[in-house]
Amino acid sequence: MTLFEKIIAREIPADIVFEDDRCLAFRDISPQAPVHILLVPKRVIPRVAETTPADAELLGHLIVTAGTIAKSEGIAGFRLVINNGADGGETVPHLHLHLLGGRPMTWPPG
Repeated sequence: MTLFEKIIAREIPADIVFEDDRCLAFRDISPQAPVHILLVPKRVIPRVAETTPADAELLGHLIVTAGTIAKSEGIAGFRLVINNGADGGETVPHLHLHLLGGRPMTWPPG
């Protein structure tokens, strides 16, 4: 069971900012920006490279939800990040979006 599955199951506490039947969003414990929220689908998908066309609706829901959360957090400019694999910075094998905002973002990011 991944760390995120344990958070979804409430076995590990988290600062939850949003939940519906498809996803859970909570504040990152090691924020990289003033606002750093993780959006995690409740259905386990290990990483974006393992998604299928059947996952398209859920992925769209995560992006739309990120926009809704950004508005509720009062941030107009933000960045969404999805890491894939070790070289991409993935540390938990459960697809998730990082919602980062509250400061100007620089480019390139990595």
